[in-house]
Amino acid sequence: MNIVLLEPEMPANTGNIGRTCVATGTKLHLIQPLGFKLSDKLIKRAGLDYWDKLDVTVYTDYEDFLEKNPGAKIYMATTKGLHVYSDVKYEPDCYIMFGKESAGIPEEILLENQENCVRIPMWGDIRSLNLSNSVSIILYEALRQNGFENMTMEGELHRLHWK
Repeated sequence: MNIVLLEPEMPANTGNIGRTCVATGTKLHLIQPLGFKLSDKLIKRAGLDYWDKLDVTVYTDYEDFLEKNPGAKIYMATTKGLHVYSDVKYEPDCYIMFGKESAGIPEEILLENQENCVRIPMWGDIRSLNLSNSVSIILYEALRQNGFENMTMEGELHRLHWK
């Protein structure tokens, strides 16, 4: 799986997303401009000691991302999406793109990819969910559909034992 952040603005969100990517064996793609430096302490704080284990690639812009990932199957998460995220069949090597916190993915890009735009249902007039929460919701659905391949499925207690 691949998570793509188009021009993310908040280092704490990106740090949380990076930690989720490490925990799920997912590659993170960051498309510039970024609203922070990758050395920002808030990224490292949110990502804890996982950031150095993250498989991350940074691109100069959206066109650079497309050139370096030819033929990529890209699903675009947007509040304007035509399909509910759970109604889509995610391929194991797909890319799930999220836009910047303040504006999402530009509508020009969405119109070019409208069949691959997915949304998370929300109640009432809420504008959007937190970016790192949205990534987790859709990523875990995609992983579930693919059988949580290579992921730990059993928990182990530290002091006590399961019966």
